Amino acid sequence: MQATLLVELLTEELPPKSLARLAGSFAQGVTAGLAAHQLKSDASDHRVFATPRRIGVLVPQVIAKAQDREKVETGPSEKAPPAAIAGFAKKHGVAPEALERQETSKGLVVAARVRVPGADIDSVLAGIVTDSLRKLPIPKVMRWGDGDAQFVRPVHKLVMMHGMRVVPGNVLGLESGNATRGHRFMGSGDIVLASAGEYESRLRNEGKVVADFGERKAMIDTALAKEAARYGAKLGEYADLLDEVAALVEYPAVYTGAFEPHFLEVPQECLILTMRQNQKYFPLFDAAGKLLPKFLIVSNMDLADPSHIIGGNQRVVRPRLEDARFFYDQDRKARLESRVPQLGHVVYHNKLGTQLERSERIQLLAGRIARRLGADAALAERAAWLAKADLLTGMVGEFPELQGTMGRYYALHDGEPAVVADAIEAHYRPKFAGDRLPEGPVAAAVALADKLDTLVGIFGIGGAPTGDKDPFALRRHALGTLRILIEAKLPLALDTLLQDAASVFPASKLPATAAGAVYAFMLERLRNLLKDHGYAIDEIEAVASQAPQRIDLVTARLDAVRSFRKLPEAASLAAANKRIRNILKKSDAHSTIATEALLREPAEKALFGSVGALAPKIQSSIDALDYGNALHLLAGMRAEVDKFFDDVMVNAEDANLRANRLALLGQLDTLMNRVADISKLAA
Repeated sequence: MQATLLVELLTEELPPKSLARLAGSFAQGVTAGLAAHQLKSDASDHRVFATPRRIGVLVPQVIAKAQDREKVETGPSEKAPPAAIAGFAKKHGVAPEALERQETSKGLVVAARVRVPGADIDSVLAGIVTDSLRKLPIPKVMRWGDGDAQFVRPVHKLVMMHGMRVVPGNVLGLESGNATRGHRFMGSGDIVLASAGEYESRLRNEGKVVADFGERKAMIDTALAKEAARYGAKLGEYADLLDEVAALVEYPAVYTGAFEPHFLEVPQECLILTMRQNQKYFPLFDAAGKLLPKFLIVSNMDLADPSHIIGGNQRVVRPRLEDARFFYDQDRKARLESRVPQLGHVVYHNKLGTQLERSERIQLLAGRIARRLGADAALAERAAWLAKADLLTGMVGEFPELQGTMGRYYALHDGEPAVVADAIEAHYRPKFAGDRLPEGPVAAAVALADKLDTLVGIFGIGGAPTGDKDPFALRRHALGTLRILIEAKLPLALDTLLQDAASVFPASKLPATAAGAVYAFMLERLRNLLKDHGYAIDEIEAVASQAPQRIDLVTARLDAVRSFRKLPEAASLAAANKRIRNILKKSDAHSTIATEALLREPAEKALFGSVGALAPKIQSSIDALDYGNALHLLAGMRAEVDKFFDDVMVNAEDANLRANRLALLGQLDTLMNRVADISKLAA
């Protein structure tokens, strides 16, 4: 018999930021368990339910009992003593003469063909649910009551129904039933289900609970957009908050609150953060992105008269905004530069010194980078010197997310140049994938200095990431550095940057290998970044294997490689280059330049002439950063290269001829790989 299966756990309030993940993992565990017991054919066919006080799964077309199946059990060798073979036969309920023979890695053994009874849902469901709960990604569990049950939050009810029938079982010390529970205040209390299929509709209509997380999130999103449109307002970036709020309510309603306009004198980032982070409100903005004195509340109560909800939230938010204004006013009483010496009392890392020492290193490095970019080194050094000062302000102490942002506001208040203030804010960027980059060479210099100091310093003391552990966000710093170099097209050599970063540390602080280790790490990050941008693995390897230093030119070289491989000559030249590499690898040649007087065959003379003629042209194209033309010129050598390998014996008996031909191949190899290692493109 096929029927819909419902499993629901009613709990106390679950962690909102992990609710959707918990529910999804639980549902997948249950359906996978059903499939493993052959009670369900498609493990992906299910509905997930998640509210603050429940997780559940609805699985259609689950059978009550799986079909019996046949299984072959292998036993001892056929040469084993008769008593051992008889014991094996008895164990599996088979007559000794009915045993089969099977060839295995251990030789010929006896085997019994036995019938395995199909799983019964009543017998296995509780175990499936228990196993699914045990495997959930829960960092910390808790106990409740007098029992031994453990879960992320106390569990008070268990529903397990197959069609119209309760599936008996005990999970977390609870006996299964068919009674779910509605909204704490708006619902009708316990809802006794007649069948699993009516769960969602009755819970919504009688219980005032929208059980589907995705549907509830969409409802909130629609209501937010509609309410914002009433004021001609925008919602800004709110996706993360929307996910969190959807996990805090069961029957959402959206209302508008307001605060006094004088709070807008405080930087809007402070107000936005306190409303979003502390109160879970959605601030409203005008068309230019300026904060309005209004915010949207997502309530768990849908009322005809929500005035007391709105009034209560407005009373709650006011002290938060007052706190923000207080911190802002107090912080401006001291200049940023006066805070810098106090960074000497803040430990950055016990092996790398204080934040003041770090600021001194970043200042030196930012100045060097700015000079290479032709930017104002004094401005870059000033910004780097002040960049960490806002860590000691009250606002950043309350909201660490505002570091850099508040530094910019306080720098402007102190009368610092706008370029300096902007660089202070931007030096943390990019903070995440897709984040905007620092704008302008001064800001880029400070941002690069900050990231390179972290990378070289932490690597130098043995703090390289391992597996999933990256406590210093070194992968993010590496990707941020690469993005700045590539997207801002900064003409800087990565090896030089890393050596400069290492040089500003005291001589005994870091090993000599620190910069090289960071370069290798960043090269791997570069490969991943380029792969995400759609380049093929062999194209990436053709460029990355040459250990490029000018990261800003990598994509241009890759684009040239991509165009080159479309040419009809590309495959032949790539294969020839691979062959050249193999020949040179096995040879003991020392000469690097072929001598024309030692050329004998017309094919080698033609190749020698072609190499000599094309080398300056290819060099000229590379100097002009026209990598596509350089490779296009290379494609014109196909005929001479093919003819050489058809007509010329490289490993000639005459040692002088052999050495000269190997030298010619060495010159050709160098010429062919000026832009990229095209041998990597060979199949």
